[in-house]
Amino acid sequence: MHRRQILVGGASLIALSGCTSTGAVAGRASAFSLTEEARIARAILPTQTPGAALLQPWTGPYEGVPPWNTVTADGLKTAIIEGIALRRAEIEAIANNPEPATFANTSVALQMAGEPLGRALSLFGVMTGNIGSADYQAVQREVSPLLSAAGDEITFNARLFGRIRAVADTAAARGLTAEKTRLVERSRDAFIRNGAALNEAQKAELGRINTALSRAFTSFGQKVVEDEKTWTHIPTEAGVAGLPESNKAAAAAAARANGLGGWAIVNTRSSVDPLLSFGDDRATREAVWRKFVNRGDNGDANDTNALIAEIVGLRHERARLLGFANHAEWRMQDTMAGTPAAAMQLMERVWAPAKARVVEEVADMRALAGHDIEPWDYLYYAEKVRKAKYDLDQNEMKAYFDLNAVKRGAFYMAERLYGLEFIPLAAGTVPVFHPDVEVFEVRDKASGRHVGVFYSDDFARSGKRSGAWATTYRSYSTYDGVKNVLSSNNNNFIKAAEGQPLLISLDDAETLFHEFGHALHSLLANYTYPALGGTPRDYVEYPSQVHEHWVLSRPILDGFMRHYETGEPMPQALVDKIEAAATFNQGYATVSYLSSALVDMDLHTQATPPTDIDAFERASLARLGMPKEIVMRHRLPQFNHLFTSDAYSAGYYSYLWSEVMDADTWAYFEESGDVFNPDIGARYKAIILAEGNSSDRAEAYRRFRGRDPDVAALLRVRGFPVS
Repeated sequence: MHRRQILVGGASLIALSGCTSTGAVAGRASAFSLTEEARIARAILPTQTPGAALLQPWTGPYEGVPPWNTVTADGLKTAIIEGIALRRAEIEAIANNPEPATFANTSVALQMAGEPLGRALSLFGVMTGNIGSADYQAVQREVSPLLSAAGDEITFNARLFGRIRAVADTAAARGLTAEKTRLVERSRDAFIRNGAALNEAQKAELGRINTALSRAFTSFGQKVVEDEKTWTHIPTEAGVAGLPESNKAAAAAAARANGLGGWAIVNTRSSVDPLLSFGDDRATREAVWRKFVNRGDNGDANDTNALIAEIVGLRHERARLLGFANHAEWRMQDTMAGTPAAAMQLMERVWAPAKARVVEEVADMRALAGHDIEPWDYLYYAEKVRKAKYDLDQNEMKAYFDLNAVKRGAFYMAERLYGLEFIPLAAGTVPVFHPDVEVFEVRDKASGRHVGVFYSDDFARSGKRSGAWATTYRSYSTYDGVKNVLSSNNNNFIKAAEGQPLLISLDDAETLFHEFGHALHSLLANYTYPALGGTPRDYVEYPSQVHEHWVLSRPILDGFMRHYETGEPMPQALVDKIEAAATFNQGYATVSYLSSALVDMDLHTQATPPTDIDAFERASLARLGMPKEIVMRHRLPQFNHLFTSDAYSAGYYSYLWSEVMDADTWAYFEESGDVFNPDIGARYKAIILAEGNSSDRAEAYRRFRGRDPDVAALLRVRGFPVS
């Protein structure tokens, strides 16, 4: 998920945590009290022995690792169904405990409940997202509504909620620490937001809505994946003229894989964007562009418009049932922005200068092209203008960004800033879910202490969802003994030809550093309770976005970004060109992203949910004054962030909100005279990364920076007027 281009993956629910820091939160419980609380909590839960193989505790090295080599679709289905039943028994034991509610017998016990199911769901998320074969899709369709109903069963348990509320409402009287108080109050508030205080009839209605949504979310994601399995066949050399050799080779390989001669542009962004940027044949560019932007919008079995109408209608019903005017107001209760109006205020401040910049960019391109610029022309002529204005060629830059070198540069960044080292594990050391996956042990370099394991799944494959994302298989916690972190990054690079280096763009390199920032957020965690790991949606992208900036820092360029043929580091003259062009094409990048965020907010603040989604999208863009030369980065029919879960719904603005903090933080490092400033790095690690959500994140930023973030830094990064 990229700071400038906002290269975002699907809407995965990432519980970002992180490991070892000196920044312990004030008011933390002692080790003795944690041990005693864990003993009390464990005694509340019934003794159960899971039968399903995929519910068992993970074994092997590194405190246990996922048993990918034993996972099957049928095995996961069996495990999830049994896991739901095991968790139900644990919840009943907590809710029906005759002893008065305490932090240990209620709040800590809730942290423990459902551990076997949690293990199975970690496996399930990877197999449906990274493999996505028909058997896993079938299981996903079957178990998603079961999981939704089981979650509602917990939320709607009146006895359980009564105990949660009793602990939270009396936190001060009980003398709970700041961290414990935050845990219990957030738990109480989340239960209320999700319907715990409704009457029985209302709960039944909300359960119906949630189950229907879970089915619709699954169907939407699977339809988009099916449309992304298609391709545009290019039979003649003229159709791929201008495409870099590495991309031509990948397109030829894609054609052969589908039993075709010539070349094939697979219908995913990593394959489409190079053709749109460098392909000389305008008709081919148009054909590829149309197939890509019409994913989910072709009136066939994979059309998603009816599903979107169903989803937004159900969301509106749910919001009204819960006492909110619309879905956006409900979703933004636990965010930094707080209200749709606050998010809109920031977006509108950026939207006008972004559109003004597009007018300038189009004028420059039209002067070169000699004709009007259409959406399938924009990236192509932007490259021509970049070359003319800055003597900067994307292909010249790519020669320095070999994928393996970029990954080593990211590891070096983690070492310099946070003292982590990533040690590659030999194939077969731990199980993997695909032969392409690389695995690394993560250690604290100074002490040699084990921190966690990092899995890297870099390549596209049929069935894998598009984009780039991070996942955590096991989050850090200390409430029941220290647990290490199992974290992963997932990309969709197209493999190079056999024996050739995989050269990626600067944008792709920044995306890799971005997703690695999510992994670092998990690996550097230092909080007690896993429930305090997930940060607000409009904060979670901040730590990942800021890490993109280190790609072009001189130590990383000199050490890792070397020409794949000569071995020479990127010359400063080229770096100067890149920096001179840093704000180039920001009109396009900002309008493409921000139009998606604005339409998202518009859709979810409507008094009456629309039923004709294509018509709504057109009308919303017209109200915004969307430049005709640009299309939304994610049109509604393929907008996975919004319609595969609630995660980013009424929340796509969050990348921009996070970028305010990101830009302000990078300015802090730069102003110090050392972008690897050890003092700032240590404080960033301790306050921003390690604490998770164990303290208020706005207050944490003030502790780190000494003030609130300055939006002017964001405007400067994008090259827009500050006033």
